[in-house]
Amino acid sequence: MSATLPAGAQVPGSGETVIEASATQARRGSVTNLPIPRYVSLKASEGNVRRGPSLNHRIDWVFKRRSMPLQVTAEYGHWRRIQDRDGAGGWVHYSLISGVRTGLVDEDMVPLFSRADTGAPILARLEAGVIARLMECDGTWCRVNAGGYRGWLTENSIWGLDPGEQID
Repeated sequence: MSATLPAGAQVPGSGETVIEASATQARRGSVTNLPIPRYVSLKASEGNVRRGPSLNHRIDWVFKRRSMPLQVTAEYGHWRRIQDRDGAGGWVHYSLISGVRTGLVDEDMVPLFSRADTGAPILARLEAGVIARLMECDGTWCRVNAGGYRGWLTENSIWGLDPGEQID
């Protein structure tokens, strides 16, 4: 029988507790001491998503997009509970994720500007679902690398960062 561990659950004898963020406040992971929730990306080209934090738990599905942005919502030992843009998720082994920040273009035909200014020349238009590497974000604009193009997107056109988040 398999089950997802709720926040605060402990595996007998482990001494570790699943930490999950509340709706009002970010917490720190008991394993990594990193903020929860936080954004990461899929390191591998395939990642098994399990019902619980061990190899004994059933694989519910497999993520198949390298660099896909994911949100970590809990951690337990070597396992991280993650979810994608649509809220689908489960537990993955920490070796399958990376701290490299990426974003998923949320709208269709989003303009990629040559600089952080809506009056700047448009370098390309990105389709919904394109994965962009986030190079820097200032709270309004993000400098990205997407599909061989480098330029600027407005933060509200991508999923994979908190509103107003700054990335250096």
